[in-house]
Amino acid sequence: MLGERIRELREAKGLVQRQIAAELEVDTAYISKIEKNEKPLSRSHLKRLSSILGISQNELYILWLADRISNLVKDEKEAMAALKIALKNISNK
Repeated sequence: MLGERIRELREAKGLVQRQIAAELEVDTAYISKIEKNEKPLSRSHLKRLSSILGISQNELYILWLADRISNLVKDEKEAMAALKIALKNISNK
């Protein structure tokens, strides 16, 4: 989710991975792995990346959080049941 969206926005702005990497002061390989969903984006990079890509920080944060949740439960047999309970608990707050 997040990686694909980052790549999509980067390409739409005509930026290459090394430009994003330089702005975030990380390796180009890190950006490549993020875009391929092989490595999670650090939360500390969200604000700067949202500015670079011209996307709201909130939209980027939601995708970041959704990826974290998905990665946490993706291999769990009862993931959907647990997510339904979690959603109910969140909705009640």
